[in-house]
Amino acid sequence: MKQYLSWKTLAILITLIVLLPLLAIAYHAFGGESENLAHLWHTMLPTYIQNSALLVLGTIILALLFALPTAWIVANYQFCGQKTLQWLLCLPLAMPAYLIAYLYTDLLDYSGSFQEMLRHLFGWQTPQDYWFPQIRTLYGACFVLALVLYPYIFLLVRVALLEQSENLTHSAKMLGASPMQIFRRITFPLIRPAIAVGIALVAMETLGDFGTVAYFAVPTLTTAIYDSWLGYHDLGTASQIAIFMLLMIFLFLSLEQYSRRKQKSYQRGYEKKSAFKTLHGWKLALALAWCWGLLALAFFIPFGRLLYWAYDYFEQSWNLDFVQFALNSLKVSIIASIITVIFALILHFANRLSFGKFSAKSTRLSLQLSSLGYAIPGTVLAIGLLSPLTFADHQLHALLKSLELSPVGLIFSGSLFALVLAYTVRFLAMAIGSLETSLAKVSPSLDMASQTLGKSGFTMFSKIHIPLIYKGILTAGLMVFIESMKELNASLLLRPFNFDTLATHVFTFTSDEQLERAALPAIVLVLVGLLPVIWLTRSLISQSEKER
Repeated sequence: MKQYLSWKTLAILITLIVLLPLLAIAYHAFGGESENLAHLWHTMLPTYIQNSALLVLGTIILALLFALPTAWIVANYQFCGQKTLQWLLCLPLAMPAYLIAYLYTDLLDYSGSFQEMLRHLFGWQTPQDYWFPQIRTLYGACFVLALVLYPYIFLLVRVALLEQSENLTHSAKMLGASPMQIFRRITFPLIRPAIAVGIALVAMETLGDFGTVAYFAVPTLTTAIYDSWLGYHDLGTASQIAIFMLLMIFLFLSLEQYSRRKQKSYQRGYEKKSAFKTLHGWKLALALAWCWGLLALAFFIPFGRLLYWAYDYFEQSWNLDFVQFALNSLKVSIIASIITVIFALILHFANRLSFGKFSAKSTRLSLQLSSLGYAIPGTVLAIGLLSPLTFADHQLHALLKSLELSPVGLIFSGSLFALVLAYTVRFLAMAIGSLETSLAKVSPSLDMASQTLGKSGFTMFSKIHIPLIYKGILTAGLMVFIESMKELNASLLLRPFNFDTLATHVFTFTSDEQLERAALPAIVLVLVGLLPVIWLTRSLISQSEKER
């Protein structure tokens, strides 16, 4: 019993650490001054809200336009390159949106190579001679974000289409239903939950984006948080805007769960390969053009441009700064991944040791609450951590002063501690999810046998669970490491003075219109991001094929 209480106490402490940013934001939002917020409400806040809503709506519409036809083609038809496209179409997830924003601005702007080619071909001289859509607008931001985020919807909808039962389709055909009726009454209701989940993910990522909207100069709620804190040093107003953002995110999640509250599906289809139709002629050409064209726009063209710049500017990119920033990213990401995996192991083990109805529910609640961090945008998370960490620094300084000891500086808010803590809170849900799959395969009888033999909880933990789930531990650590390498929003606000990671280094050059000099570290970020994307898509593809 004492062992269980100690593990449960650790689990509760971890849960409080995850909830700390939310509690701090709520404290400053409802306990602070409201004059600045009232001023914002009468000046720029309606614009922030309107732009954020339009950005989310536009990105969702374009992401659906990109993802749904692509998922339908890949899941229902057989053609050359179909299996390769299943995972290639998810590669845009590895591209930071602000990189694509810069690359397409450089390509499509008035001084870009594409418009220069048009002027050369048609003899146009000035902007008054022709019309061309502006990329650095709200709609351009929607386009860029949709190119990066559509794989969320594509992947989920494709799996949902493959899991549909052929019995239902055959029965509908026998009853005389047309293909359109089958789609409207059977196919769409069954894939609607997957669409809803994908839309919720796209909406959350879009609302929390900072790099793209900052580069395109589109004022949103995220940029308002940065302006309030970095521009006016007003933590209260920044927290109030962050609360509004969180309410919008939880609204998206609630709508997604509400949309499928009564929907249940128990029947699984038998062999799906018999349902594959082979494409020929113009239909094959159209399908290939759509899929490969989307992939080229979202990944190959931007990545090829980065490769060209990395080669052309290699001497300027390969320097001591690049090596130092890479080492900074490696150090912070490794530390964060180790701590995050340890926290996830403690939470899961406390949940396995729980007994009794109340204890089981409380430990399971701790596990669920500890997964909330991933739903918090990096900007909001950083604002939530700044206040308690600054308070801890002040209290430590007061304590050392009372003891007549030398001050130690801002060891909480001004060091790597803040950055590591932000990564841990943000990506703890990923480690929890990865370990949950591995621990589900460990029989509870092993725990019972160990307890019968009088082994302590730590012995059971180290001698039984860790050897059995070490692959899951490595997977969880790899996922957290890679996401920490790419994290930008929290890094911009919480990094120590004169400390840059690869992500902040690349964003700084992007903001200064000099991405060419940072193309090499940008390629490193993209290649690092490709690992979890390929691993996730290949595992889901193999899992769906086994289940069929």
